[in-house]
Amino acid sequence: MKIALVGIGKIALAQHVPAIAASADWDLAATVSRKGTVEGIEAFTDFATFLAARPDVTVVSLCMPPVPRYAYAEAALLAGRHVMLEKPPGATLAEVHALTALAAEKGLTLYTTWHSRMAYAVAPAKAWLAEKTVTKCHITWREDVRRWHPGQNWVFEPGGMGVFDPGINALSVMTEILPKPVHLTAATLTFPENCQTPIAAALTFTGGVTADFDWRQEGPQTWDIEIETAQGPLALRMGGNRLEIGGREVAGENSIMGEYPALYARMAELVAQKQSDVDLRPMTHVADALTLGRRDTVPPFHL
Repeated sequence: MKIALVGIGKIALAQHVPAIAASADWDLAATVSRKGTVEGIEAFTDFATFLAARPDVTVVSLCMPPVPRYAYAEAALLAGRHVMLEKPPGATLAEVHALTALAAEKGLTLYTTWHSRMAYAVAPAKAWLAEKTVTKCHITWREDVRRWHPGQNWVFEPGGMGVFDPGINALSVMTEILPKPVHLTAATLTFPENCQTPIAAALTFTGGVTADFDWRQEGPQTWDIEIETAQGPLALRMGGNRLEIGGREVAGENSIMGEYPALYARMAELVAQKQSDVDLRPMTHVADALTLGRRDTVPPFHL
């Protein structure tokens, strides 16, 4: 199938382009970006121009920041294209609900992707936990924003989500693997005085679940989910790509490169089956944190 990538930035070039190139399901037929291009691929700078010029491209993958994404997704669906959304799927829950309704009305596929759910060890972790009683779960998701978003000041503007941009990856794994749903009961959010979104968050959920997100960690990055059960401990390391049970590593890979190929394989299935896959649970937890969170202000932070 022919697909277009919209928003040719760091994540598109590092993950989306290689995943599409390695897939037997997809042909990258066009890109749309103000500045970015992919060598050998027809490039557009205006989305409406692309839609008019390339009706043969039936699938659009949107990789730009969340705030402008709704207008592009709506235009694509109205033009009869299937739509794949990079995480988070939008700037607000309401706009993603609107896109879901529009896709259903048009008989088109809408896929809200969560790449960390496709990490190598997530499925076996979910299977092991399925019949277990979880007594405690702690998530530590600490990384260096300067490393992953150099110069991308939009992450600290309204709608940029701040530390929840990576933290929502942890929440996507949590909601996938826990055998029972949980909901947020308290949060402390740390805002640099020059930022509109938090740089750190401490979250408390029902079921003994807690989370520590921080975007100021230099050196080695930490993406861990540690779970205690009545039947023993489980830990997911490296963002869900390595699995430990009882303190012993039993599955996974020391790599994140399998996540996006799995997303595109899933999108191919959805289009073939004329189905959508929209799960807003991770984003709901973020919205709850921004509603319930106590705000702590710290000195300015600059990328």
